Amino acid sequence: MAHPTPVTPAIRALRAAGVPYTEHLYKYEEKGGTRVSARELGVAEHAVVKTLVMEDEDKHALLVLMHGDLQVSTKNLARTLGKKQIQPCTPDMANKHTGYLVGGTSPLGTRKALPVYAEATIFDLPVIYLNGGARGFLVGINPLDLAKLIEVDLIEVGIAG
Repeated sequence: MAHPTPVTPAIRALRAAGVPYTEHLYKYEEKGGTRVSARELGVAEHAVVKTLVMEDEDKHALLVLMHGDLQVSTKNLARTLGKKQIQPCTPDMANKHTGYLVGGTSPLGTRKALPVYAEATIFDLPVIYLNGGARGFLVGINPLDLAKLIEVDLIEVGIAG
């Protein structure tokens, strides 16, 4: 028997907004990242968008949406945002800021509203696969629909990993 789809804050936000999306469960692998989810879904890793929880030098949290096959240049991100430093949050702080476990972080339905920055080329894709708010659970969505749900500032800080 298939596992039921989790009803997370992200799913509740999608349903409430009435935007079309698809649900994709897969076998989560610890430290597998977007490489595993892309393989399990049979999609390009470039279309799997990771939600990264970062913080500036004042410990203000922010989310960065990045293609699965790219890394964030924190140096370029800090420069773009006019900050001295940007670094990834610890897993505990990421959970505290978003309400999601690392590996299951969605930009939708976070515990508190956080600024969201997205690599601009994400919006060139017809469909992206974002975390649905649980480990092993992605949602497919048109990135333009995502931008209707949350305010997203476009950035260009992706580098080859």
